[in-house]
Amino acid sequence: MAAYDVRRQEQRENSLATVRMGGAVCNTYDFRLLRPADVFCLATCRHAMTEAKSRRNKHIKGEGAVQSKTYFDLCIKKLSLLAYEVEIRGSLNILDLHVHCENFYARLLNCIYGLAFVNMNSIEQNAEGIDLIDHSNKTVLQVSSTATTTKVQKSLEKDLSEYEGYRFRFVSISKDASGLRANEFRNPHKLIFEPKNDIIDIKSLSNAIAILEPSRQHQVYKFLQSELPADNDTIPSESNIAALINIIGSEDLSLGAQNSSTIPFNVEAKIELNGLEVAAELIEHHKIYHPRIDKIYASFDEAGRNKSTSVLHAFNRFYLQLSRQHKGDDLFFEIIQHVMNAAKSSSNFQPTTLEELELCVNILAVDAFLRCRIFKKPKENKHAIA
Repeated sequence: MAAYDVRRQEQRENSLATVRMGGAVCNTYDFRLLRPADVFCLATCRHAMTEAKSRRNKHIKGEGAVQSKTYFDLCIKKLSLLAYEVEIRGSLNILDLHVHCENFYARLLNCIYGLAFVNMNSIEQNAEGIDLIDHSNKTVLQVSSTATTTKVQKSLEKDLSEYEGYRFRFVSISKDASGLRANEFRNPHKLIFEPKNDIIDIKSLSNAIAILEPSRQHQVYKFLQSELPADNDTIPSESNIAALINIIGSEDLSLGAQNSSTIPFNVEAKIELNGLEVAAELIEHHKIYHPRIDKIYASFDEAGRNKSTSVLHAFNRFYLQLSRQHKGDDLFFEIIQHVMNAAKSSSNFQPTTLEELELCVNILAVDAFLRCRIFKKPKENKHAIA
């Protein structure tokens, strides 16, 4: 093994040891040395819980992605409802859901941790002691609605000799398993098993989801939404507003305007007519993007007729609805907020930061103002250069 590879392996082992001891791997390079199976351990250690709480607080304060808290809350709600249903059905001796949970948790764990679990029944019918297996990461796993020391011990005592050197994990799908992690278990087949890290429940899964990047949280949410749809769930649809914001978000807006643009009215007169003061500064600052948005709309329309028209219609609809209760600056910023909400609730919205989302919608709102799709136009025929 090359000297570089030896150093890299040593760094990885040191990082993993630190994680398992509950310490923090602060150096990004060290953290990236961890393998998917190692990251699985991280989710249930003390550092993961501390980090999860910190990440959740950041998202709540708007420091993370706009949708992060929403995705996290919905994921926990889905998992909690499934756990409750499993427990109730089990008390009634209705066990059909338990079989489904094996396949469900294989896909869920793969989605969260980037693993490759498959159901053992697809390889060997009625395999003893284990329900899921991931050969690539040398991991076997028992899925159970019972979380007792006896249940874990019996699983370990099954004939698992052919998996010597594999890691054994136990997932409780309905009960809190935190009380099991301090216990000692006999391990007759020499599997790798650390109860503190390898016994998983809804709480530890929640911690794992909380520390995922927003885009990964969105993937988990989409998976749970498709697997566990509620009767009152509203399945989000795509919107042209979200598609357009995605396009603008990929643009380099630091370049500013590329060409001057002629606007068929006096902008200052329209601002004064509609009683805009705070919004006037926003209009002055963002009107330079008007010609660039014009080009983006033209490109946007190549993908389908009426796409740009539908976006401008949405601005006009929000303006008409909100103008009954709001005026001036309040109306301008209410329109922006409603457009942001419409974008975030769309299935094709790409999660981004609050600041980037606000910038994109502010630019579109100013453009709609200049196109006279929102607010009253002054009564004059003179042309003014923006």
